[in-house]
Amino acid sequence: MIQKLYKYLSTPEKSGKRIGLFRTITSIFGGLIVAYLGMTLLAFLIPLEVQKSGIISIMFNTLAWAIATVYIGLSYTKWSALLRFMIPTILFSLALFILY
Repeated sequence: MIQKLYKYLSTPEKSGKRIGLFRTITSIFGGLIVAYLGMTLLAFLIPLEVQKSGIISIMFNTLAWAIATVYIGLSYTKWSALLRFMIPTILFSLALFILY
């Protein structure tokens, strides 16, 4: 069961011209989650007041979301799209958990 799922996710799509619904949805929502977690971590790390660092994070969130979405969306397979979403999410979550 797991081997079939892994084989399905690691097989590239037949047409390289289309991204596919799975990678599109993963890139949009995964990019959003990664961007918000990254900007929250940035707000903790900037040595300013919380209000000022929050404003800086909100301003750069759109750029971070676009970069993360393109990074996830241009993956070669569905498996690599999942990894490009899950690994930064786990790392940012652990860093926020440690800093909080």
